[in-house]
Amino acid sequence: MATPPSPPAQPFVYLDSSTLHSLLPPQTLIPHFHSTLPSVSSSIHSPPRLSYPLPVPSSLLLLMPSWSSHPSLPYLGVKLLTSFPSSSSHGGGVHGSYSLFHSLSGRPLASLDGSALTLLRTSAVSALASLLLSRPSPSVLLLAGAGSLAPYLVAAHRAARPSINRIILWNRTPKKAQELAHLLQEQETHRGGDATFEHAELLDDVVPLSDIVSCATSSLDPLIKGELLKRGAHLDLVGSFTPAMRECDDEALMRGRVFVDFETAMEEAGELVGAFKRGVMTREDVAGTLVELAGGKKVGRRDEEELTVFKSVGTAVVDILAAQLAYEAYMKR
Repeated sequence: MATPPSPPAQPFVYLDSSTLHSLLPPQTLIPHFHSTLPSVSSSIHSPPRLSYPLPVPSSLLLLMPSWSSHPSLPYLGVKLLTSFPSSSSHGGGVHGSYSLFHSLSGRPLASLDGSALTLLRTSAVSALASLLLSRPSPSVLLLAGAGSLAPYLVAAHRAARPSINRIILWNRTPKKAQELAHLLQEQETHRGGDATFEHAELLDDVVPLSDIVSCATSSLDPLIKGELLKRGAHLDLVGSFTPAMRECDDEALMRGRVFVDFETAMEEAGELVGAFKRGVMTREDVAGTLVELAGGKKVGRRDEEELTVFKSVGTAVVDILAAQLAYEAYMKR
């Protein structure tokens, strides 16, 4: 009797930017991170990110591999990113590609737009932290930085905290903030929403007004002054990912209860690395990680007056979880 043929292997797929946006809206990705980070993150192996300087000034090649030993997550993935912050006029910025493999066979499964994946997962991580750390009904969101991540952060924070109805945008180049505020207001009006978008010329003037302050810049010098943060505010630091970068001063860290996305933030984030060196705080002063918060092992906000700080540098752990969700949802279609 002839042996029945093996079932055909699943075809290799490419998930472009528009496909990822349809598969990974914040309303889907935030709860996915909330549920999966506590249950599977300990089984995901994520070696330190490799960073290589390139000939163009301030430009980097980043490699972020990860793989899982959990039966519900049989994947291996590698993200390659290029960062060309000084070459925006030539199409620079952050660009990338993500390759997903089956971890038991090594078979390639999919290639994903790494830039879109990074924007979607980074904003969802910040929003999940806000859900766990900000006050329950914030109304004013301040976003420092008007780059490619900015609209994603706005959408994700609003998905996590629907009470947000005033969004203030600031950028070192005021015109960029003004243009983004105008664009987002047009989109809001078209959807029939009632939130207002505006831009600020002076950052110090609007920090005291804000319930949530989210920073997505590549600043080397502190932007947010801790003394200006209102009681009960939540500070979200997304931009810095090297020890040379810094988006807030020591006062913000001293006033706030600090959480990180993963422990690697204490090795890579300029705000924390510098604070440790200056003796402002120690590693033991960091209250916990996002995994511990999401799993209930650490208590988040304790009262309405507490100032909370979340620092993320991004890791391959959230890349592979986002890629898993996108791939499985696509194959179900």
